[in-house]
Amino acid sequence: MKLAILGAGAWGTALAIAFARHHQVTLWARDANQVAELAANRVNRRYLPDCPFPDALKLSAELPRAIHDAELILIVTPMAGLRPTLRALTALSSQLPPLLWACKGFEAGSSLLPHQVVAEELPANHRCGVLSGPSFAREVAQGLPAAAAIASDDEAFARQVARDLHSPLLRLYANADLVGVEVGGAVKNVMAIATGVADGLEYGMNARAALITRGLAEITRLATALGASQHTMMGLAGMGDLILTCTGALSRNRQVGLKLAEGKPLAQVLQELGHVAEGVATAREVLTMAERLEVDMPITAAVCGLLYQGHDPQQVVQGLLSRSPKSEDGDLLQ
Repeated sequence: MKLAILGAGAWGTALAIAFARHHQVTLWARDANQVAELAANRVNRRYLPDCPFPDALKLSAELPRAIHDAELILIVTPMAGLRPTLRALTALSSQLPPLLWACKGFEAGSSLLPHQVVAEELPANHRCGVLSGPSFAREVAQGLPAAAAIASDDEAFARQVARDLHSPLLRLYANADLVGVEVGGAVKNVMAIATGVADGLEYGMNARAALITRGLAEITRLATALGASQHTMMGLAGMGDLILTCTGALSRNRQVGLKLAEGKPLAQVLQELGHVAEGVATAREVLTMAERLEVDMPITAAVCGLLYQGHDPQQVVQGLLSRSPKSEDGDLLQ
């Protein structure tokens, strides 16, 4: 296939490298200087310095050229870049090819999921979907095995794209639960911050397992309240992505939690990280939505207290551990 991948961060670059092994790929970035540097070095020194580009991978800073004759567009930007990129695309043409996005989170201010942003910016019935799952960029770029889900309201489209892009090293599974896949990919980042805090405070692996498990319960409550299938939360975009992001050393959101546990202020943490950690912005939007839907999400609330209200990390974790006893389905024990 002829693919246009829009966004040359870590994940966009990784997907471009992976897909260029089997397809014709153009990687686009809006910064011409960045593209010139990528072209000169044939590696993304900032994000993936040890992952050279395949010879066939093309680069462009010109959006019209990047999408020319593309059979499929993949938007791989931070969540904040999704709407501007969609608007740039629709300004170029009213007849765009099918589209995937790999953005994870809720839009700041509107609390919209990615597919809702897409619905506001693209014509109705445009063939599109989301790519999400447990996949660190560096490992995908290195050619290590991974699996992810492609979800769309158009199940036939999801199946077709999964077949077209599937490879032995990047196994893709079709899913018809667009909302569930997006919620899982968004909220797991919030849980990874909480897990990073507990790990940084050396609360042990038992506490980590408890946070991951109860975090999955929170994600499931929110997802089903938004109309998702509980079954999706047991799959790649739910439990799979949650486990990876909460435990993997390459997880940016877990790194945020680890650094906060050291007592560093959030601004310093984000500066040291040097990458976008979507869970920081997502936490506030998730809590707003949970309160509106009356969904109990204590871990999310604790993370927001830590990020935005200056709560002490140790007190935050202890507060979660000292909550009233409940059954696993959420009822208080009398």
